[in-house]
Amino acid sequence: MEFVTRRLSAFRCAFEGIAYVLRSQRNAWIHGVITVIVLVMGTWLELSRNEWAFIAVAIGAVWTAEIANTAIEAVVDLVSPQPHPLAKIAKDCAAAAVLVTSGMASVIGLLIMGPALWARLGL
Repeated sequence: MEFVTRRLSAFRCAFEGIAYVLRSQRNAWIHGVITVIVLVMGTWLELSRNEWAFIAVAIGAVWTAEIANTAIEAVVDLVSPQPHPLAKIAKDCAAAAVLVTSGMASVIGLLIMGPALWARLGL
């Protein structure tokens, strides 16, 4: 029973982390809106199972990067409450990881949904 209790506690902590990201990060809301738009468009475009797999991985990667970025920012703020050049580098690199991941997710989305959208719109 202790195993189950510990697992439930771990899940609770993970959900608290997600809730913190959603409460504190404006960009998470942007990612959320884009996620919903992509899911609606993918449904409308009747994506294949393989296409959905790529879309799911891209969405998951962006959310993972955003959550990791938030964690890195919190740790940097904890260990370096005063401005420091290395703290800036850490935060900038974490933000860059989100930017690169979002950019790649956009490319994946365009490669998968672009042709289907053109066909659907008759262009």
